[in-house]
Amino acid sequence: MTRIPPRHLLIISIVLLSLFVPVHQGLCAEDFSSWLDELRQEAHAKGISKATIHEALDKLEPIPRVIELDKKQPEFTQTFWRYLDARVTENRIERGRTLLKTHKKLFDTIEMRYGVQPRFLVAFWGLETNFGDYLGSFPVIGSLATLAYDPRRSDFFRSELLAALSIIDDGHISAANMLGSWAGAMGQPQFMPSTFVLFAVDADGDGRRDIWHSLPDVFASAANFLSQSGWQGDKTWGREVKIPSDFDLDLAGLEVKKSLAAWQILGIKKINGENLPRVNIKGSIILPAGYHGPAFLIYNNFHTILRWNRSNLYAIAVGHLADRITDKGPFLTARPVSEQPLSRNQVENIQELLVARGYDPGPIDGVIGLQTRQAIKEFQRTAELPADGHPTPELLEILGKNK
Repeated sequence: MTRIPPRHLLIISIVLLSLFVPVHQGLCAEDFSSWLDELRQEAHAKGISKATIHEALDKLEPIPRVIELDKKQPEFTQTFWRYLDARVTENRIERGRTLLKTHKKLFDTIEMRYGVQPRFLVAFWGLETNFGDYLGSFPVIGSLATLAYDPRRSDFFRSELLAALSIIDDGHISAANMLGSWAGAMGQPQFMPSTFVLFAVDADGDGRRDIWHSLPDVFASAANFLSQSGWQGDKTWGREVKIPSDFDLDLAGLEVKKSLAAWQILGIKKINGENLPRVNIKGSIILPAGYHGPAFLIYNNFHTILRWNRSNLYAIAVGHLADRITDKGPFLTARPVSEQPLSRNQVENIQELLVARGYDPGPIDGVIGLQTRQAIKEFQRTAELPADGHPTPELLEILGKNK
């Protein structure tokens, strides 16, 4: 396992210490220059060499496109099936199968060391960068500096910027070649710099942790992250299930965990109607598309996937792609005839109508968060509707009646 140098341990503490870093309004070039001078001093104090500071920060300017992308919110929410169809495609499944065979020896070695099944590494690889095809074209230092200078989340991105400078300083990659997403995610696994510092691995032994070009480093780094985040190599992620018509929807959610035997007693079955496996593990029931959509019984590894990306839809896509790569079939729940996504304005309308009825959905921001879902659940109970907390056009119509 890669030893983390003391200076990198110090970088980790920046996430907390950066609460005291002043922020600046706007993207004024003069103010940015002054801010950059402060950053140079801080980087030097953290042990970053003058050569790296000059290489990475000289002639640096904010990137307006980064701020534009950061502020831009999707106009429509993504429905379950549309999200899945865009990511678990037949082409990606077939290519994943081919690459699983092509790199079998490497994957087997990594599985022996880290206990992560190869099909999951291929699934992450496929979803993050389409198997290395799209790594991002933004200069990571420029992107992170722009976001760190912007006041909205400056603390987080300042710490990531300092971590990125340490990666350059340690010789893993040059500033010019450190390319990634507009938000600073890097390489084939799309690690943020702080994740790189903690989990990236030099698996090919060349003295650099190269998650851009070295497949041994890419897969070992991903496996190391999952392993240290609690991955169980002898377990899967979850399964599609059937729930009974009288299922208590208060039992759905990541926070409710029961043994498979307990779920069996409550009427949960495999999607084909058979009994659940007789294994001593716990799981949770989730309904990502609401009561009328597919239901999933998810296990510990699903929670570990969420540490990579805090999205239930993403975690399901990873698990399903991993299954399809190893010849398991598609989900069996009947698809709706049509899926109508909610616009951001429609979600805001739902939130406003909930407030008007005395519920607390949190900020009126058009974002379907935990608090909004809880408020929807409370209204659904009062209205004698299936209380799944899922926003739909039908819910908006019901809320708008007799308001």
